[in-house]
Amino acid sequence: MIGALKWWAGPLLAFALLAALRLLLPLAFVIEVLIFSIYTIGCSFLLGRVGFISFGQPAYLAVGAYGTGFYLFYFGTNPYLGLLIGLVSGFVFALAVGPLFVRLRSDYFALVNLALAVIIFYLMQKVLADVTKGDNGLWFLTNIGSTPGLDIARPEGFFVFSLLVGLAVWAFYKYVNDSVFGACCLASKLNEDKLKFLGYGNFGIRLMAFVLANTTSALAGSMYAIYLGFVSPEITSPARAADPVVVTILGGTGSLYGPIIGTLAYTGMKDAISKLVGNWELAIGFLLVFIMLAGEKGIWGTLEPRLQRALSRVKARVAR
Repeated sequence: MIGALKWWAGPLLAFALLAALRLLLPLAFVIEVLIFSIYTIGCSFLLGRVGFISFGQPAYLAVGAYGTGFYLFYFGTNPYLGLLIGLVSGFVFALAVGPLFVRLRSDYFALVNLALAVIIFYLMQKVLADVTKGDNGLWFLTNIGSTPGLDIARPEGFFVFSLLVGLAVWAFYKYVNDSVFGACCLASKLNEDKLKFLGYGNFGIRLMAFVLANTTSALAGSMYAIYLGFVSPEITSPARAADPVVVTILGGTGSLYGPIIGTLAYTGMKDAISKLVGNWELAIGFLLVFIMLAGEKGIWGTLEPRLQRALSRVKARVAR
């Protein structure tokens, strides 16, 4: 029982702080942080645990968003069912391309995923314009029906829903990292020969990690679609391909709190600096270079040891 409380103490505190931000910051900002951190955690898992850097995350984000968007625009009104369709679309798509991509080296993996994002962008903008409405996008905000209990058609309801989904995703990745599968993912990054010696298949481990991470990105895309009530090809724009990678490195590669911290820093700086200067990306770039030169641990990787030492000192004083 005590162990379970310790296990949940960190994430509950983190998401309680995010909920408290609602009292200080605009609702739209906090929801953006929650969804983008869900989007980033898959990229962080791929890079930190498997060693795959992906510049194609917008493709998987778009598959989830358009899966939800097509349902809500053409077929139905239930946002929960739309979310499920987007999630399944992302899973099937990742399962289809995964066997081809995970065989590649990390550098080729990064490039082929970027090429995939370009292909999806072109398909949604030009080739399938009759269905996707091209650059005009699919508008379905008025199609989203109210739901009993937690009504995610309303901003406040969607905020609570995003908190619960974020906590569930965090807990799931915490479980995965602590499992044998998580250890195998890390071993596939650090020492493939030892992994094979222990009887585990490298291909299978990487494929499962790939599908898991990109289904998470599709979940974030579905949440964006429901929250905005709109989907356009811009969601898979290659110009935004580096965003989840930047946030991953900014927060701390492979850490569970890294995506939250990185998203807070990235989104906060973007909103604050863009009001003063047009080229806000320049400030993000300088901060990223500084963090990499300081030790490649990211914001959370730098803060975590200091917080642990401070907590140890507090515990020692209490014990006295």
